[in-house]
Amino acid sequence: MAFGHWDAPPAGGAPLTSTLNGYIMTPTIRPETPADTDSIEQVTRRAFLNHRFSHQTEQFIIRTLRADDALAVSLVAEEGGRVVGHMALSPVTISDGAVGWYGLGPIAVEPDLQGRGIGRALMEAGLAELRKLGARGCVLAGDPAFYIRFGFANNRDLVLEGIPQEYFLALSLGTSSARGTVQFHPAFQAQG
Repeated sequence: MAFGHWDAPPAGGAPLTSTLNGYIMTPTIRPETPADTDSIEQVTRRAFLNHRFSHQTEQFIIRTLRADDALAVSLVAEEGGRVVGHMALSPVTISDGAVGWYGLGPIAVEPDLQGRGIGRALMEAGLAELRKLGARGCVLAGDPAFYIRFGFANNRDLVLEGIPQEYFLALSLGTSSARGTVQFHPAFQAQG
């Protein structure tokens, strides 16, 4: 299973800008539109092409989540009129019956623009959207070194089968907690 992409900025953080043809660009984060579908798939495919934990199915996961109307939040980062990043959030189920929890992923940034804060901007905007929805929490499988800066931490009370515990992270968005086995949408089994 592939769940996420980590786009860690260099030590000390990075300004939320990048360059395109010599011009400094600041990404616009916005909800996806139907016109973005192909660009999202291409960005996602390129971002995960050489990722060591990827099975190169992330674009199919997004396609299936969209087809099943399971994308609670789907944001794009746009620079210079082109989509350069994307993040998806979808509901998860937890064996204790907790409601209002979401799974983050996939999240992708164009390989040549990684490390410039686009992933950070998508994360911050996505979590803000979850708060607006009244979400109780968010889970993901990913690199703790990147996601800890957003408040994610390993929670031994939550388990995702097949993922090493140290890479399964959770963020409570309120006072409620959850315990048990987490299940992402069946789209995360998509193969193409």
